[in-house]
Amino acid sequence: MKNFKIPREQLKILLPNRGLCMAPDTILVEGLPVGLIYRVMPSTMHDSGWRLFAGVESEQYLSNFRCNGIYDLNTVVNYCPEIISLLDAPPYTAFCKNADGEWINISRDVNWLQWA
Repeated sequence: MKNFKIPREQLKILLPNRGLCMAPDTILVEGLPVGLIYRVMPSTMHDSGWRLFAGVESEQYLSNFRCNGIYDLNTVVNYCPEIISLLDAPPYTAFCKNADGEWINISRDVNWLQWA
């Protein structure tokens, strides 16, 4: 059983009914901040298409299913509420934090596709 950084009973409803997303334990268990997000076409009716990362995860880490999970998008925005303003972006959109901590749109930079 995972020990989440924010206990379930402390989660707030910040973004209700927006579907599911994928996020690794680096964010939800270790508490690292979200540093990279991208959206793909949803794969199921409940999938929002959003994939969120701290940005430090290795390919090996991400390939370990025990280190990743499918969560309600509301759960993950409790860890990083500042991304709420980005979540209306369409599929094939990507954002990362720059050195100043500002979110920049990197959708035109094909390098983010290596994560998709």
